[in-house]
Amino acid sequence: MTAFIVRRLLLLPFVAIGVSMLIFALLQFLTPAMRASLYIHDPKQLGAIPEIIRKYHLDQPVYVQYGDWLAQVLRGDLGWSETAREPVADAIRGYFPATLELAVLSFVAILAIGIWLGTLAAVHKDTIIDHLSRVTSISGNSMPTFVWGLILLMLFYGQMGWFPPGRLSLEQDQFVHSVRFHAYTGLMTIDAALNRQWWILWDALKHLVLPVATLTYYLTAVLVRITRSSMLETLRTDYVRTARAKGLAQRVVIDKHARRNALIPAITLGSLLFVGLLSGVVITETVFNYPGIGRWGVSASQQLDIPAVTGFALIFSGLLVIGNLCADVLYAVVDPRIRLQ
Repeated sequence: MTAFIVRRLLLLPFVAIGVSMLIFALLQFLTPAMRASLYIHDPKQLGAIPEIIRKYHLDQPVYVQYGDWLAQVLRGDLGWSETAREPVADAIRGYFPATLELAVLSFVAILAIGIWLGTLAAVHKDTIIDHLSRVTSISGNSMPTFVWGLILLMLFYGQMGWFPPGRLSLEQDQFVHSVRFHAYTGLMTIDAALNRQWWILWDALKHLVLPVATLTYYLTAVLVRITRSSMLETLRTDYVRTARAKGLAQRVVIDKHARRNALIPAITLGSLLFVGLLSGVVITETVFNYPGIGRWGVSASQQLDIPAVTGFALIFSGLLVIGNLCADVLYAVVDPRIRLQ
């Protein structure tokens, strides 16, 4: 197991370099003046574009430009974002925790409900449980997220006054930005608990209910169908029939023998879902006025904020590489045969 993980970790730097080269190659379609914005650290430098081009060799061969750019990225200097009115690195640190909080809560719900419901549907194939799960999956995947989000907003906030949009209410937001509140992690629920401000924790959870419900309903549908198909295939295998013939309890056959081997496709899909959630679920964040990194990325692209878009692409590609690594490790945990490949 250790050798398997080490092999995957040794490949990680090469994959990261390849991704960075691809992003830099796309930047070459821009003019040197547009690429110069990647090296601006302060809006006062906007009038010194020619000097920046000479300083960072933007009129030199591509390999020279790539070396300068990569060195800057490794230092954490991603340029100035006009959209956020601050350095790109600071903007990412500010927006990413909100998306991370939303992504983690949504992913836990998606994984728990999706695997449980998919397994239940496969075990009870062609029964009312199976039919209900398929209807739920099809309807959830057919309805756009913004429609489902607006329905939830109109019902629970518009009519009942529950679960408001945004991240915090006005009074709580003012307290969080005061000297009486210390932001340890940027995750509002955790910081509120660490500060022992339970009223802020309760308010943050209320604001997360509808976005989490929207993402869970939409994305769980895909996981249910994948898990159901994989479980049906696994339940037809010889070793499952043998386990049943030996007189093992149904719960042992399903939990220990069948579901574990059926999780490989679910792990693949789950890793992609989690990376997608971390990259910012743009529509959901926009509908619920949630200040996450996805909404900021769209705003930056609309305003042609090149440093911000480049920083967003780097973060997303890095998360995708790490997500694939985690999926590879989970494959080996679930199926020991993969370690020998």
